[in-house]
Amino acid sequence: MEPKKRFRTLVIANQKGGVGKTTTAINLGTALAAVGERVLILDLDPQGNASTGLGLARSERKLSTYDVMVDNALMSDALVPTKIPGLSLVPSTIDLSGAEPELMGQPRRNSRLRDALDTFAASDPDISYVLIDCPPALTLLTINAMVAADAAVVPLVCEFFPLEGLSQLVNTIELVRNNLNPNLELQGVVLTMFDKRNALTEQVAADVRAHFGEKVYQTVIPRNVRLSEAPSHGLPALIYDVKCAGSQAYIKLAAELIQRERQLNEMAA
Repeated sequence: MEPKKRFRTLVIANQKGGVGKTTTAINLGTALAAVGERVLILDLDPQGNASTGLGLARSERKLSTYDVMVDNALMSDALVPTKIPGLSLVPSTIDLSGAEPELMGQPRRNSRLRDALDTFAASDPDISYVLIDCPPALTLLTINAMVAADAAVVPLVCEFFPLEGLSQLVNTIELVRNNLNPNLELQGVVLTMFDKRNALTEQVAADVRAHFGEKVYQTVIPRNVRLSEAPSHGLPALIYDVKCAGSQAYIKLAAELIQRERQLNEMAA
């Protein structure tokens, strides 16, 4: 019998806030779970929005990504199920905001999350994808996520300032690949909060596609009030309102991501 293939780890990152990282992590994870994938979301943002958006109260967060990275807690012990079949979570707490100075003095400070995931993988978990929701900054937490990941998914709002910061993020991915994780690749750029009525939106999208080519997903995530409302109910938009334009876009994005992963597998075979 062939050994079970290890899960794929995707880091959802952008140093810019408000670009849809957490919305993408929650809804992409839900869409992947809906088609039968087993998904684990790691909430690596001290604000804990992914945990809240998946309905996990702060009082229920017994172990967190802080405990995993700083205190060597087992990922399997920190994992909690969500209301979504096939979707699990390792939550975040405010303790994570103090993790960086604590990690600075520890050995392998850039690889703490990768080491934890390696130990977790050795337990042969029933997981196909790990999605890491990062803080909106290029901190040691984000570096740990990139070192642990196979590929990066970059949400980008079609506005000037987020576009300006994209080159910095791409440079960081390149630095991590050259120095810490040679396997890290850019899986794709996803255009979020897309408003086709806005000429700037169309121009930014055209510029990004001209620069990154096929790395930009064909699926775009529209500006959609239901996407914004869903977290306040502790639900992914796909559960809150599966028929809304935002939910339908994330379903298409999941299908596109799976197709890209299959193509990578075929190329590697």
